[in-house]
Amino acid sequence: MIIPKTREEIEIMRESALLVSKTLGMLATEIKPGVTTLQLDAIAEEYIRDNGALPGFKGLYGCPSTLLTSVNDQVVHGLPTNRPIEEGDIVSVDCGTFMNGYYGDHAYTFEVGEINPDTKKLLDITKESLYVGIREFKIGNRVEDVGNAIQKFTEAQGYGVVRELVGHGLGKKMHEEPNMPNYGKRGRGKLFVEGMVVAIEPMINMGTKNIKYLKDGWTIVTRDGKPSAHFEHDVALVDGKPELLSTFKYIYKALGIESNEEEEFRKVPLTV
Repeated sequence: MIIPKTREEIEIMRESALLVSKTLGMLATEIKPGVTTLQLDAIAEEYIRDNGALPGFKGLYGCPSTLLTSVNDQVVHGLPTNRPIEEGDIVSVDCGTFMNGYYGDHAYTFEVGEINPDTKKLLDITKESLYVGIREFKIGNRVEDVGNAIQKFTEAQGYGVVRELVGHGLGKKMHEEPNMPNYGKRGRGKLFVEGMVVAIEPMINMGTKNIKYLKDGWTIVTRDGKPSAHFEHDVALVDGKPELLSTFKYIYKALGIESNEEEEFRKVPLTV
């Protein structure tokens, strides 16, 4: 069952989402060669707790960490380790918070120094596909309209769209209905309703769409060993249109990146 949120609840959820955004922005300058993902995890947990929230992932379904950090061919759910990050790596950082009774949850794939041009294109296309999908999150559309838009956009570039892992509704629970796949056929799935909040998160592979689990029971990798990218936003349906609750602007400010990619999804421009 889809659980619509009131305007008041959406504003509370915005606070949770923005704390994730600020956490990712704070981490942006920490992700560099020689740093381990376990070190990033400790920094993130301290920051979230210092800001009056709980890490949204830690303890959820037995998750042992604040962050899920997926490097190179790791798709999602990578557990932090003592492996130092290296020049040329890509690192997907997925983070959640629990604050005032509601969850925030979103992700960004970071470049470590100079990366391979083909990998750079994968990241660019995956992030663009996120906004392609968000545009379809509107009254009158259905769940698979979002997935179909993401699938067509990314498969046209020759990439693989992961089937086993999907976005989801968000609220008092980390995972609510509906599931939000990154593939599908137009006109299928549940109708969108005013006030619903979802996490839309394309997980796109450079090669095959097929994946496998590592022995830790969490980390998921591409079956062919090629890189994978992951970007995620929290989005509310307000006045029939998508409105971002999360933002990448804290990341962009930290890294000196200029972008107006989010403005069409905000009623009032976000100042950072």
